[in-house]
Amino acid sequence: MKKNPRSGFLGKILCELNKATSEDREKTEAELPFAVMIFTLMAASGISPYDSWKKMRKLTFLPIFKKEADEVVRQVEVLGKDPLTVMYQRAEETQSKLYRNFLGGFVSSVRSGGKLVDYMKSQLKSIFELRYINLNRSIERIAALVEAYSVMLIVVLCTYILFVIFSSSSVMDLLASTSISISPSMSYIIAFVIMPVMSGIFILMAHNMQRSAFPDLKDLYKKAIIFTAPAFVVIGVFGVVKSLQDAIKPLGLPEIATIALVAASLPIAIQYYRISKINYNAEESIPSFIRDITESQKTGLSPEKSIIQATKRKDYGSFSKFLVLIRSQIEWGIPLRKTFENLKKEIRSWFVIVNFAMMVETLEIGGNSIQSLEILSEYSEKERELQVNRRALLKPYILLAFMWSALIAVTTTIVALTTTMMTGIVSSDLSSVAMIAMQDQLKVFSVGIIIQCWISGFFIGKISEGNFGAGFKIAAMLAATAYFSLVLSQVLLQDTFSMVSPGGLS
Repeated sequence: MKKNPRSGFLGKILCELNKATSEDREKTEAELPFAVMIFTLMAASGISPYDSWKKMRKLTFLPIFKKEADEVVRQVEVLGKDPLTVMYQRAEETQSKLYRNFLGGFVSSVRSGGKLVDYMKSQLKSIFELRYINLNRSIERIAALVEAYSVMLIVVLCTYILFVIFSSSSVMDLLASTSISISPSMSYIIAFVIMPVMSGIFILMAHNMQRSAFPDLKDLYKKAIIFTAPAFVVIGVFGVVKSLQDAIKPLGLPEIATIALVAASLPIAIQYYRISKINYNAEESIPSFIRDITESQKTGLSPEKSIIQATKRKDYGSFSKFLVLIRSQIEWGIPLRKTFENLKKEIRSWFVIVNFAMMVETLEIGGNSIQSLEILSEYSEKERELQVNRRALLKPYILLAFMWSALIAVTTTIVALTTTMMTGIVSSDLSSVAMIAMQDQLKVFSVGIIIQCWISGFFIGKISEGNFGAGFKIAAMLAATAYFSLVLSQVLLQDTFSMVSPGGLS
């Protein structure tokens, strides 16, 4: 029998290499539009191709192309190779077709004596058109992922219903007399292990598909761990130690879980709201800011005076305080690059940092800066429009999350209460047993549903805004929605099912 070449140790190595190659290609193509933009701006300012590569080494916000620039300069200055030969070799070695085509055209344009700026502009236009097409495709992939997640939640709902029926009716007695056994521990495994793990898999998939606009949120996530870890400890302690639940009645385990998760999420949600408000406002303002500088340059003002004039505009919102700081630093004689470094400490938006850095490079280079700034203004406006449209198209999925959270909670409660009522009709002797089983298991599944909905908030946060910080607000709201749906559905059915006690959840 012929052995599969992808099996065994060698097959695993090949799979890992293919995966790494695919990731490198995706990262390269994600940075390519901005790298081409920088090459275009430098070409419009009269910078030679090789000098453009040397300047690329300073751009830490484009790590892939910084590394690429380091390699190009190393081969030229250390190995003595011709810059065009090095670029041609890099074109042959790269796994990205877009980058290969760009480098190939770059080299051909220089060797043929063509106008490099015109080539760059045409490449820039085609790359942004491809970005628009890829944007629509990525939204379609995200939509498919959300649909798959919805199907998974339907499976969750069916599983919850199945175990609620087993736990709250005479089916348990029937199963007890057979070889089939339904252990209560299985309920805990379903509610607190299998379902969160399945959600975690989808969250990981969403993480690979969506890139965050705010790449540096490590401080927020560290703070989140400090708040959420104690919340789960509290839920676990109250779930294990029954005497603690009795001591704080009328609160029950679902109420404790909801309060703990919401309380742990709110501080992080508030901090993220402040971060996002400033940065989204900066993203909205930066194209107009660059446009104002461009128009001021056309009147003959110096770069510094152009920036000072642009910062005096009053409709930049919360971004204005950073512009006031920039104006003050320039008036005190601080260089533009140092001003940019100070801004990077305050602003987390990658889009703002990239555009501001390209503006600084353009102004420092000089040359035909008006043409360069015109190009930068045009494409920063286009990129901003793409990002706004992307977020607008993904916002409706937040509403879908609230719908499925309420659906899971209400349906599970209705099935549990209906099953208990039918048990009482069939056998009054089993009704009290079924009632106790229903109350105990409904508490377990209520907590499971609340935690499941809370986790779903991070999936939706990643889908809608590209980062987990956005998920804390949604997670808190979904957990509260699930709890109130559970309570409301039980209250509404109390009059219909007289055997349901008022403290069913508690």
